[in-house]
Amino acid sequence: MKKLILLFVLALASLGAYAQKGFPFDNEIRDFKHEDSLKFPPKNGILFIGSSSIRKWTDLEQRFADKPIIRRGVGGCTIEQLVNYYMPYIMYPYHPRKIFIYAGENDIAAGKSGEFTAREFYQLWAMIKQNLPNAEIYYLSIKQSPSRAKFLPEVLRANSLIKAFIKGKRKTHFVDVTTVILDPNTQKPDASLFESDMLHLNSKGYDKWQAVLTPLVK
Repeated sequence: MKKLILLFVLALASLGAYAQKGFPFDNEIRDFKHEDSLKFPPKNGILFIGSSSIRKWTDLEQRFADKPIIRRGVGGCTIEQLVNYYMPYIMYPYHPRKIFIYAGENDIAAGKSGEFTAREFYQLWAMIKQNLPNAEIYYLSIKQSPSRAKFLPEVLRANSLIKAFIKGKRKTHFVDVTTVILDPNTQKPDASLFESDMLHLNSKGYDKWQAVLTPLVK
């Protein structure tokens, strides 16, 4: 127990040092660590991590009420930020048995290419395999958001590269959460499944995601 407390204190100290250098979304990471200090999630849980599509899925835990869900969505974070900053704080400590990742959309929206975004995922995957070798990894495809239609070619490129990379890899899965939110007639994003910003899913949109994820979570 003393060792765990010491590690937690050192992690907070390290986080403070990073924050002084411009740690992105450091306030949200601090909130998560405060939450952990009050009630640390049990090991072998099911971790959902990534950007605001995870952060704003506020009833995720209720949708899978019988499962040990750990939701760690961070603002508008990128895969690059997961790789460079967040893993020691909101992934490794939990020792999850399953990791669901939604990230990459913000990398592309920030001007990164599909190739860059895929390479960041390759690095993320390698880090998970090194530190959490027994975890099952599920990468959720980058969705097509109406407000970001101009980035579609890079989104498709990133998804294609990541899917090809994952194919055949042990305990790693590419999960298509894009097709289910397309209008079957136009094959474009169904606006009725998005909030007014045409970026984030509404409850009906998350219903579609839940239908895809339920057999994987359970």
